Amino acid sequence: MNYLNKLGSNKRILYFFMMRQKIAIKNLFYSNAKNQHLFILSPPFCGSTLLNEIISSSDNVSCNNNIGLREGQHLPIVKDILFTKDRWDTKKKINWQLIHSIWNRYWDKSKGVFLEKSPPNICRAKKIENEFINARFICLVRNPYAQVEGKMRRYNTSAEEAAKLSIQYLKYQKENIEQLKNTLLISYEDLAENTNNIKKTIITFLPELSDINTKLKFKAHNLRAEKNMAITNLNPEKIAKIKKEDLLIINGVFEKEEKLLNYFNYQII
Repeated sequence: MNYLNKLGSNKRILYFFMMRQKIAIKNLFYSNAKNQHLFILSPPFCGSTLLNEIISSSDNVSCNNNIGLREGQHLPIVKDILFTKDRWDTKKKINWQLIHSIWNRYWDKSKGVFLEKSPPNICRAKKIENEFINARFICLVRNPYAQVEGKMRRYNTSAEEAAKLSIQYLKYQKENIEQLKNTLLISYEDLAENTNNIKKTIITFLPELSDINTKLKFKAHNLRAEKNMAITNLNPEKIAKIKKEDLLIINGVFEKEEKLLNYFNYQII
């Protein structure tokens, strides 16, 4: 459904309306009592869209947004609340009860797992946990050099700013891992290189995902701009694109937070 990314806003709104109406009719016959909420907590450019697609391959999963970046923050009404310039402000006041009620319109209650992923969720996961009782969280991280490269390339962000943001994202994730009740930490590298083991780990964490398929070709945006691509570790290609002068700047930031990088098993290059 990536073609919808190219449609005008009116057609996207129509698509979401039709999707919501279809689910509303189906949900009339189902109760919400046994559904499990699953949140992918991930910084930008860390493979969260890929992970979302993998998890959504299960017949037991309903993702609240199955097009584009697959983020609940982009849904109608919700985007005016969550997808704002201050979306990374940890003090931003959000009516999570309202967000919950809107997302409920897009989750298929015949499925056992309700899936959501929006990057800014990582800085307010505790509030999400308070609203979504018994929620589970998969915390995804990626080699910060590869993450920084994506930020620099896609948004023309300076090396220093991108590096500082990467450190802030890791701090959010560390806090999430240490404070949330039900979390699973996985890395992009393990997902790409030890796929079978990570698949087993995810299923152990949430048995309802026993039928996820990692053998498919996925549509998640990637460095090579390939529309359909098997799970591949693109870190070496991304890191190789970082200029030497930028690498010096990035290291200047990372060296001050080496302990944090080591917490996630990453080292200074």
